[in-house]
Amino acid sequence: MRIVRMLLKDKRSVNEISEELSLTQYNVSKHLRVLREAGLVDHEKQGQQRLYTLAANLQKHLMVNDDVLDLGCCQFDFKKLPG
Repeated sequence: MRIVRMLLKDKRSVNEISEELSLTQYNVSKHLRVLREAGLVDHEKQGQQRLYTLAANLQKHLMVNDDVLDLGCCQFDFKKLPG
């Protein structure tokens, strides 16, 4: 969820995410793959890098629902999360 929180602010590369969260690039890539497969993030190529951003449908959902993501089993309030 820290990755999603970062992507709320701006597009980020794997390197930027790994540096800011003190995670390996390998782990960040694995998490981004899971988020992408879940339809929560998208990416675009910029040169040799991929820049990740929140998927448009998630951005719209968060705007309409006051920055709350309700998964049915649990809720994430991105206004209240640190970072």
